[in-house]
Amino acid sequence: MRNSGGGPEFQVTVATQTAAGQLDDTTLAFRVVRCPDSAELRRLIREADVIHIAGPALAPMFWSWWAGKPFVIEHHGYQAICPNGLLLIQPELQVCPGHFQARRYGKCLRCNAKGRWNGASFLALLRTFPRRWLSRRATANVAISAHVMRRHGFPRSSTCYYGIEDPLNGAAAEALFTITGEVPCFAYVGRLVPEKGPQILPPVARRLRDEGFRFHLRYVGDGPERNRLETAVRAQDLADIVEFTGFLRGAALAKCLNSVHVVVMPSICEETAGLAPIEQMMMGRLVIVSNIGGLGEVVGDAGLKFEPGSAEGLADCMRQVLRKPGIVGEIGGRARARALRLFQRQRMLEEHAQLYEEALRSGQSRVGR
Repeated sequence: MRNSGGGPEFQVTVATQTAAGQLDDTTLAFRVVRCPDSAELRRLIREADVIHIAGPALAPMFWSWWAGKPFVIEHHGYQAICPNGLLLIQPELQVCPGHFQARRYGKCLRCNAKGRWNGASFLALLRTFPRRWLSRRATANVAISAHVMRRHGFPRSSTCYYGIEDPLNGAAAEALFTITGEVPCFAYVGRLVPEKGPQILPPVARRLRDEGFRFHLRYVGDGPERNRLETAVRAQDLADIVEFTGFLRGAALAKCLNSVHVVVMPSICEETAGLAPIEQMMMGRLVIVSNIGGLGEVVGDAGLKFEPGSAEGLADCMRQVLRKPGIVGEIGGRARARALRLFQRQRMLEEHAQLYEEALRSGQSRVGR
């Protein structure tokens, strides 16, 4: 972003605990400070006009508040109101009604220790108190969906959806994903973990196959649940229609998804928003999602939804595709139109720029008083 004189609108420094690895920081358009110690972090904060904190990280929140600097917290999860950051009760995998906010701390301790209290659970609970206290004192809180904003209930809050580049450069998407004689392919894309709900797919696939439908199912990703899922697939005699690709990225992922007609996201936790559905919608692909949290919000009326954890609900959505293949192109086109309207990268940048300018004015106003 450039100012009226053609110079940079913002000078950006990124401070991160992530090591560079193979990345050459000199190729980036901004300064990167990796693994700063406490003294360096404090110096960076003192030198900055506005501090943007990706999630309620305690050290930068505290030093920004202590220095009286305007700071903006972007909430990608629930760490400021939930010790495990998921709002998911363990080990039952049930959505939390908000025990921490309701001061039912004993339930938080049992949940975070998966049924048994321990020191790690107690420390996780303790850290949530200052995270919430400092979030309430932030110059601004930014949520990646309206659902996340409502769940937190912090003052000075707003919503800013993720924004991504358009991989199709403005092209229409209605004809990219259609079923014209080939066997429909459904895919789960993501980590194989219980809260994402991949375990619901084998019994649904068995039910639909027993009803006489022909289709393929592909698991794209890896994780701790893979062995259990492969065992379930073999137990239900689905090996001929279910494939596990393992973790893919870049060109290999794109090639794999080229033959996928529908992506299924059966999460049972309250997704905050998620890039995965946005990326699929931007490509004009039909998505089937559990109607929960920011996931249902992002998809809106441009996809098929079912109640979280409902095998019959998911089976009904997949039946709609198998009985009327034309909806793949129809709803996929609607999904792309929604993505272009709400999830463009430029819109995200402009909203953040406005947010920083307002935070800076707010900080100057406090100094003036």
